[in-house]
Amino acid sequence: MVGRFSRMVVAMTIRMPRWFVGWVSRRYVAGSDLKDAVKVMHRLSKEDACFTIDVLGEEITTMDEATFFLEEYKRVITAISKNNFDANLSIKPTAFGLLLDSEKGMENIESLVSMANDHDMFVRLDMEDHRVTDDTIQVMLDMHEKGLTNVGVVLQARLFRTLDDIKNIAEKLGPNADYRICKGIYLEPDEISHTQRKPIIEATNSCIDAMLDAGAYVGIASHDHPVINHSLKALEQRKMGPNIDDPRENAGPKREQKGPGYEFQMLLGVRGPLRRKLSAKGHRTRVYIPYGEKWYEYSIRRLKENPTIGTQVAKAFLMPWTNRP
Repeated sequence: MVGRFSRMVVAMTIRMPRWFVGWVSRRYVAGSDLKDAVKVMHRLSKEDACFTIDVLGEEITTMDEATFFLEEYKRVITAISKNNFDANLSIKPTAFGLLLDSEKGMENIESLVSMANDHDMFVRLDMEDHRVTDDTIQVMLDMHEKGLTNVGVVLQARLFRTLDDIKNIAEKLGPNADYRICKGIYLEPDEISHTQRKPIIEATNSCIDAMLDAGAYVGIASHDHPVINHSLKALEQRKMGPNIDDPRENAGPKREQKGPGYEFQMLLGVRGPLRRKLSAKGHRTRVYIPYGEKWYEYSIRRLKENPTIGTQVAKAFLMPWTNRP
């Protein structure tokens, strides 16, 4: 019944005027400009959160757009350094021109990763749909071959291939492997992915176990209690936890601005109380901060791909005093 109500709210919301979608999305999107993201980071820094910043926008149509994203992310690096934020970057390779001009796209990505490296900053390659899974992983491997090890990748647990990807990346990068594991927001065909909640949850938990056992750094990006609870038990079994040096023999040295082999990651505006609870127990928690002119497209996609947000939309509208991210 709740699921049906939530989907109904989402269906109504995406048909509402742009201003209404903007009102809903202000919980989940920092704003349209970098200064909006800076404001949010100042506020959440008081809660001991760290951040990953995403300039909204993905697949582009011209290389001029790729230049925009490169320059905007350079502004982000400058802002992070100026304000001394505990933050890194999330980028979509297609936004840098990877599908339009692979050589120039790689040059753009290398330029940004190199600048981030100079500022002791990490870059996360967001994973898009299955068309670019191989390309995205290869970008990360190529950066590491160039000595730029401040870059990691997102893997989507719903894809059947992901456990093999974890194994292959671990064999090539060893303790330098650094993942964000999430369920996956792209609704992939059932020939290549899990499509039901329970199998997706089980696949996510299996991926977390495989990453931890490989000695990798693991960004656990989930708001699902079954995944969080499994992760906490998995960490305890491996004697990992807050304020404990990573005990895994196959793990690398402690990374700058990283936790002891793992961290929990959540979207801005989603399950803030859970994030604060984990943080209060000493776990490193990272908030995904999206901003940019493409806020509307991002918001509509989030609503369509996660209909359970509908209950949160209704709650924010009917009880705005509870709308604390």
